[in-house]
Parts: sequence; C-alpha cells; structure tokens
Amino acid sequence: MDFKHQPVMLSEAIEYLAANHGRRFIDGTVGAGGHSRLLLERLPECEVLGIDRDSEALQAATANLAQFGRRFQARQGRFAQMQNYAAALGWQRVDGVLLDLGVSSHQIDAPERGFSFRFDGPLDMRMDRSETRTAADLLNTLAESELVDILFRYGEERKARSIAREIVRRRSERPWTNTTELAELLNRVVGRAHQHGLPPATRTFQALRIALNQELEELQAGLQAALALTCPGARIVVISFHSLEDRIVKHFFRTEACSCICPPGVPECRCGKVQTLRVLTGKPLQATEEELALNSRSGCAKLRAAERL
Repeated sequence: MDFKHQPVMLSEAIEYLAANHGRRFIDGTVGAGGHSRLLLERLPECEVLGIDRDSEALQAATANLAQFGRRFQARQGRFAQMQNYAAALGWQRVDGVLLDLGVSSHQIDAPERGFSFRFDGPLDMRMDRSETRTAADLLNTLAESELVDILFRYGEERKARSIAREIVRRRSERPWTNTTELAELLNRVVGRAHQHGLPPATRTFQALRIALNQELEELQAGLQAALALTCPGARIVVISFHSLEDRIVKHFFRTEACSCICPPGVPECRCGKVQTLRVLTGKPLQATEEELALNSRSGCAKLRAAERL
C-alpha cells in the first residue's frame, strides 16, 4: 500500500508543540506520520500517540515510524476519544495535541474512496471504511429537506434547494452510485458562474463528506477532549482547511481564553468562568509562498495555537 500525504505547515506546527519540551503528545490525525516524525526527531525523549479513523493511514504511519519503536503508539478511531486511548496507555495528562483536519492527499487522490469529483468512483467518502453508511446512502435515503440542510449548513451552497430537488428526482429513476454522475448533475444545476472560480461540485462534495463523517461535531468534541487532557503549559495546535472548521476553532480558543462571559453591563462578574487557554496566534498562520509552490493544497490551510493554563 502506497499511502502518500504531504503534511501542511509542518515546521510551524512542531515549533508550537515542541516549545515546552514535553514528553507526551497526541497527533489526533496522524495520517502517514509526517508531523509525528518531526516531533519525535525534535524531542528525542518524547512519546507520541497517533490516532486516525483511516486504517490505511495508520498502517502507513506505523511503517513510516517503526524506527522509533514504542515511542510511537497508533490507535484507530476518532480523536474525540483521545482520553480513552491515552488512559489505556496510562497517560493521565499530555503536553500537546495536534489536529490536522480535513482529508489527506491519499484519500482525495484514491478514486475508490469517492472523496473527489475529479475521478470516477463509488460515492463512498467514509474516513473509517469499517463504517457501513456511505455518501450514496445519504443521497438515496435522506428527505429532500434534510439534503437541503446538509448542503447549506456544511457546504454553504446557495443553490442547495435546486440541487436537493434534482437529487431526489434522479433517484426516483435509479439510485446514486458514483461520483461522475453527481458531478455532472452539479455542473448542470450550479454552473460555473455561480461558484466564483470553484468547480461546481466543490461545495456539495464537501457538505456530503462533512455530514457523513460528522466532522464538525467531532471537532467540537475533540477540542473539549484536548482541553481536558492537557496539562498546564501544554499546547493545542489545530490546522483547518475551510471556514466552518476555522470558525469553530477560533470561537473555542477565544471562549476558553476569557475569564468572564457575563453579558455587557453586569456590574460584577457572576458567571464563574475560569480562563483555561492563552491564545498564541492572534491571527491564524498560513502557508508560506515557498510551501505553496511545493504543495498547492496548503493554500487554504490556517493554523491556530493555544497554551493550556
């Protein structure tokens, strides 16, 4: 198996994580192990727990990081469950958590995974292939109103109603099965003029993937888990790839960096809120021109970091 993934903002992420010279770290989206490798090399005494929903990614990471022996441990699952995986290793607290969100280059470029409209393949989109429900199941079973909600909420697709109506009409004739058929419908319904330079299928494919894999719910739960598991001085680093993810991370960091959430005008604090984080990135970091030249997919990435208090 050839699992290829080029990590984004590799050095920037590790600079934040390694700054406290910690001993135990969680890479919640380990992929092929690029970020974990640099962290293990940078801190020779540290251990890394790598988590991923994709079994192919874990196999690649385990092979790529075999030289580090038991300093690297791999677990298949959701990063929102990181506390359970850490407890199984006897880890009560960790010194850093990294979440590199979205899909990997390998997942996008594998036609059989169904993540991309650029290739003909099954409408799958499962990050964890042991799960039974696929993107085709969503298209073939959800009510039109549910499809509208998914497309608008997770894809910010302005033509959600027209698309959902056509999806339901077509499935009454034959079920949805492959990416090319869906992309052709979207080319017709959306049209290039509407998308401001984006291919017409972009927002719908994103929405289906996010909904199927519960990515935003996973992110919310994962941030809470990271907060609960990190010790004072630990770093939480998140790399996001679209505005929906970045909005959640930004709001979470800002909320946890506040010591009071009382409404304006209240004469004295009564909320009891305790500040738990210090934001390290006033504005999110973005890929350098040099990285963009090497990896065009890094163009939409944003890195935010915070320190546990």
